[in-house]
Amino acid sequence: MRAIVGAIAGIIVAVILNPSNHSMGYGAAFSIGIIFYIISYIIAKKMTYKIKSEDKRKLATNGIMPYIFMLLMFMIITYTGLNGSIK
Repeated sequence: MRAIVGAIAGIIVAVILNPSNHSMGYGAAFSIGIIFYIISYIIAKKMTYKIKSEDKRKLATNGIMPYIFMLLMFMIITYTGLNGSIK
């Protein structure tokens, strides 16, 4: 679930980042990444309602690295596809 949310966030961030507004784009990209991670954290916490409280935190934070990897990968691929020029 976190990897899919990371991919969606990466595509949205790449669309927001464009060559004309670099000053505002980086802050917005970071903010959207954090917002989507918080949303995925809330969803993960709600999915683990029948599990002991000690294991809830571990299950809710599981998947941070796939989220970051997918966010960066899809951001780079989408940004290059939208703004790259083939010569």
